[in-house]
Amino acid sequence: MDMKLHPVLSIRLFKDEKCFGPGIAQLLERVEEHRSLRAAAQSMGMAYSKAWTVVRRCETALGFRLLHFVTGGSGGGGATLTPEARDLLGRYRAYCARLESAARQIFSVTFDGFEEDPHGL
Repeated sequence: MDMKLHPVLSIRLFKDEKCFGPGIAQLLERVEEHRSLRAAAQSMGMAYSKAWTVVRRCETALGFRLLHFVTGGSGGGGATLTPEARDLLGRYRAYCARLESAARQIFSVTFDGFEEDPHGL
């Protein structure tokens, strides 16, 4: 497969250290989909303990809860995003989309006319 040269961004948000990025964003999206941290972690090939660690570190750095847990009951337990987590995730995804769009535009101008394989290698 002959892919063209293109930009790839990986956007992370920092406070004192990294506190939010593509991994936790995907985990939260999977929690929304599966209504369970365990199922979300499993769908990503991640250990449940690792998922808990990621969530706790992010919550500590941000200063608010990301998940609301319901235990037991007739339907069993589960997890949902807090309103703050939903807001953060939406803003993060919108921010990423805008940066990716800008990166594509800047890339096309900057690399216009660039020969990917000038020597026929």
